Amino acid sequence: MTRQGTRAVATLMRMISRRNLLGGGAALLAASRASATELAEKLDVPASEGPVALTRYTANEAGKRPAVIVLHGSRGFELRLLAYQRYADALTAVGIDVFLARYYGPADAEALQKLGTSEKREAYEDGRYGVWADRVSSTVTAILARPESSGRLGLLGFSLGGFVAAATAARDERIAALAVLYGGMPEKIASHVKRMPPLLELHGDADRNVPLANGVALIKLAKSVGAEADQITYPGKPHGFDFSDRDSATGDAIAHVVGFFKTRLVAA
Repeated sequence: MTRQGTRAVATLMRMISRRNLLGGGAALLAASRASATELAEKLDVPASEGPVALTRYTANEAGKRPAVIVLHGSRGFELRLLAYQRYADALTAVGIDVFLARYYGPADAEALQKLGTSEKREAYEDGRYGVWADRVSSTVTAILARPESSGRLGLLGFSLGGFVAAATAARDERIAALAVLYGGMPEKIASHVKRMPPLLELHGDADRNVPLANGVALIKLAKSVGAEADQITYPGKPHGFDFSDRDSATGDAIAHVVGFFKTRLVAA
């Protein structure tokens, strides 16, 4: 990470302090819910297999602005919407518009619910990464065409969404920055990767859903094609550690992600 990025992270860590997350957690969550709700706008983007539903959070700054598209885990946004909104609030606070993208096609959520084993789910997902990446790229096209777009755009993916984000970034050169939380690169796509944007990957080393090795392999792959890539590992933390309302690691993860995108998209 650059010196400028390190300073940005330090500043954000002061804003999202342990005291706020532990001692004043209720106030932080209430403020997050209010600000995100006030700024939310529902949009639909044409794509293969039907429109992609977006929720847009707008930075309170005039002029051209960069954007980050957020990609959900396997259960969508609604189960832990507030956790995603915390990232949206922190990113809009530094001048970045945020779009929560529901990249599933009409049949995906129901199909995934019916698959009883992890092996069946993984097989289904392997057959869908290309379609999901295409749907995300359609979203990229629509956002970059908006009058307020600065032309700089990043992807932020969580778990399954991290794999989709990595797959999209590997094939769409318009992606200027990629942040992945406890994800990786789909195996069938990895051998075909020729380029990657600057990458930040965050992972708990006690993750049993998506083992740390997936994140390590993603970093290695990105570096092998000449991309700048950094990984931050959280000792003892499980899958989805940053969704906790009462863990200081949540603020740390948000600060690193926001500092990364601020450096790559705003200051670039």
